Amino acid sequence: FNGSCNIVQHGAIAALSDEGLKEMKSTVDFYMENAKIIKEGLDSIGVKSYWNGNSPYIWAHFPGKDSWDVFSEILNDAHVVTTPGAGFGPAGQGFIRFSAFGHRDDVLEAVERLKKKFS
Repeated sequence: FNGSCNIVQHGAIAALSDEGLKEMKSTVDFYMENAKIIKEGLDSIGVKSYWNGNSPYIWAHFPGKDSWDVFSEILNDAHVVTTPGAGFGPAGQGFIRFSAFGHRDDVLEAVERLKKKFS
């Protein structure tokens, strides 16, 4: 009653083993590559975006536009799901957040759809 159950402890030990750490690094690297693909795609169409290389999220700036309007436009015209920045508070207004959590083919397809939409 005063600690983690054995299965959780064994899971933690496995995750922190050499093999577990290698697998986690591989997974993180995969999503960081997805983020890089999104960032480069946005850059190629002239959308100012922010990504520091250490996060699975890319923030794109659409100055003077309501983030909910941009969200709707991207969803309806490019069929790409994003997150309106205004959902994170007033400082997020005019921004859209893209997520790198996805299958590589889906990320590549989304970037192509964004290029068609904004080019």
